[in-house]
Amino acid sequence: MVTHVRAEAQGDERGALLSFLAEERGGIRRAVLGLTEEQATSRPSASELSLAGLLKHVAEVEQGWVARAKGEPPAVHRDETNWNECFQLVGDETVGSQLAYWEKVTAETEAFIRTVPSLDDTFPLPDQPWFPPEGRVSMRWLVLHLIRETARHAGHADIIRESLDGATAFELVAKEQGTSWG
Repeated sequence: MVTHVRAEAQGDERGALLSFLAEERGGIRRAVLGLTEEQATSRPSASELSLAGLLKHVAEVEQGWVARAKGEPPAVHRDETNWNECFQLVGDETVGSQLAYWEKVTAETEAFIRTVPSLDDTFPLPDQPWFPPEGRVSMRWLVLHLIRETARHAGHADIIRESLDGATAFELVAKEQGTSWG
């Protein structure tokens, strides 16, 4: 759902990119607004996706990409044996704990992007068959990739939320702002 990007997007390129990323993050956060844990972890369609799972996934993906750009390992290692766990809450994980984790990740992302010497600086892509061999991408690419990834999942979240209780993205924006819609 499109909302108005913060005014600082009118400034420098970093501010604009981070503002667009923040806008898409908001769509996912709003999708879990007012839901119980049971609702957030439910799968109301034929898909395996739940809102809680999407929330966890976008947090892990963002953290992993920023860690890669910094030359660090991701906080959570996923491979074919535990890949599905990035789309579901396990153990004592809750929607609240995932929101808190994502808030920490987003602060680290924003601090990193604001302090990297240049958006033209590059880092290597992973050695995986779906990436070009010995490929490198820029910090600008990183933020654009995070915007794309988050926006895709925000759209999934809109559909899942509406399937759960009929709440639309516009209604959730109004609810978040304490106003009424319609």
